Amino acid sequence: MTAENTPDQPEGVLLDEPTTADLRAKVTEAWREFAAALAVLLPTLSAGAHVDLTLDPTASGTGTAVYSVSIRVLPDDVIEALAVGNAALPEGFRMDRSSVADLVALGWSPPGVLAGSGDSFGLRTTTDAAKQLATIVSRTLRDVYGAPHPAFLVYLVHDEEEEPIETAPLATARHEPSIDEELSLDDLDEDGVLSEALANAADEVVPLEERVRTVVATMSKTTVDQLQVDTDGDIGIRAGSAMVFVRVRDNPPLVDVFSPILTEVEPTEQLYVKLSELTNRMPIGRLYCAQDTVWASIPVFGRNFQATHLMLAVQVMTGLADELDDRLHGEFGGKRFFGEGDKPAPAKSAPADGDDHRTGMYL
Repeated sequence: MTAENTPDQPEGVLLDEPTTADLRAKVTEAWREFAAALAVLLPTLSAGAHVDLTLDPTASGTGTAVYSVSIRVLPDDVIEALAVGNAALPEGFRMDRSSVADLVALGWSPPGVLAGSGDSFGLRTTTDAAKQLATIVSRTLRDVYGAPHPAFLVYLVHDEEEEPIETAPLATARHEPSIDEELSLDDLDEDGVLSEALANAADEVVPLEERVRTVVATMSKTTVDQLQVDTDGDIGIRAGSAMVFVRVRDNPPLVDVFSPILTEVEPTEQLYVKLSELTNRMPIGRLYCAQDTVWASIPVFGRNFQATHLMLAVQVMTGLADELDDRLHGEFGGKRFFGEGDKPAPAKSAPADGDDHRTGMYL
């Protein structure tokens, strides 16, 4: 199971309309970029370095359940990885037999099999196989632990003394110090950072795309160079449990802020009527269905661009996604971007024979 086995990469074409945006392709590409970044990072680390990857519980709603993978670089180019097992998960958030089987199929040894693994699933390989390991780790976080997008991961690279090691970003995953940070306009003006960003964004000489990236980087508390732009040219922002995309258009000058509200939904007349009613009641923006995904979109004028308008659009979009996904899901089904059905734990029904804890003691 290697990175070479993944589907062909989608074409890097900037789409003309957000209604044609393929959410699956965007998410697939984001995971591919995360795996590639991890594969590049691992061989550069010295013995004793650790990479801790965690599904952000503040976004997933998993509470005290921490789904994580820890990677450690050993001498002689050996890499060891540990994935959390059920012994470390609270009741109600433990993996069922199918999920455990998926971990073993990916290449993980059950807890206790790999020396020193304790209650965790273990895996040992070499730096030469970093690409394969990155693929396994990515699929574990996505398919077993339920992370919908790498932006919902937080990571920390450190040495044996817990001192941070500075590295290139792992695609859209968040560096751990920002795990508790919320996207808010109220605390952005520390040290005049917001004021400087607003001043730069108001400069008409600077291209619109560059001004937008400056604003988004400021909101994300990162640098422009560290922003991740997908093959559609969209900037992805993770805010709470919502995923927001920002796209810049040249003709006419426009910034489109849009977010997936519901996926895998069946387009029906009732759905279109409901989206039309909701759109008519919205002060700005619109709701629409394209390629079995319900999207929300708020345009921001690119001519006489106002940075505060973009910031407010992102905040409004975040609130809109959080409010509407539950309502529409209850009425029309489908999947929320990070809803109950996508969490690793919930609603795992026990087998009729009641032997769900007999798959192995590692459960």
